[in-house]
Amino acid sequence: MSNILPVLSGAVAMASFVAMLFFLRFWRQTQDSFFLFFAFAFAVDAAIRLVLGLGRLSEETEPLVYLARAVSFASIIIAIIRKNRPGRLR
Repeated sequence: MSNILPVLSGAVAMASFVAMLFFLRFWRQTQDSFFLFFAFAFAVDAAIRLVLGLGRLSEETEPLVYLARAVSFASIIIAIIRKNRPGRLR
């Protein structure tokens, strides 16, 4: 059962990488920073999932995974706030 965790982590990393590519394509078409923030968030998520799938983390480095996820989620929150702030031209 424990051999499936790296496989699942790799699958999620691949899905995050594909989502990043889609958001980069949308950003190239629209030049809207909203898509760039989302692409960054999915790139960070893909990198962290890849690290988790390929190796074991010690107890000292494990909090760095949560820090990277916090950066990823903060990027999404910033994108949403910037998109919906009052006074923005639509």
